[in-house]
Amino acid sequence: MSAFRDIAASGPIRIWDGVLARTVEGEQLSLAVVELDPGSVVREHSHENEQLGFVVSGSVTFRIGSETRELGPGGTWEISPNIPHEVHAGSEGAVVIDVFAPARDDWQALERLPVQSPRWPQE
Repeated sequence: MSAFRDIAASGPIRIWDGVLARTVEGEQLSLAVVELDPGSVVREHSHENEQLGFVVSGSVTFRIGSETRELGPGGTWEISPNIPHEVHAGSEGAVVIDVFAPARDDWQALERLPVQSPRWPQE
């Protein structure tokens, strides 16, 4: 198997309604390009994975624990394991990059949709 992949060739995973992720999996971490439809919500949840991320395009309102921030392109977050968090996409939606360690094994059980054009990168 090649060490190189094109994210656009990856079939997305439906994480929540209006939220798709394309993933690259390593042995110890997961990278995800996440597309959030306008007004979509990632409801409050927590997981054992540490999570780092940033906004590529659009905007999100992100709550981590008791702290809430509106983030646009370049805005970042760090979520320690087992901390409750939620996300609300802005009126134009958003594309974000998330990295999880350890790898998101729970996403392996989710349905992978057919390959479709991603919102990012755009040619």
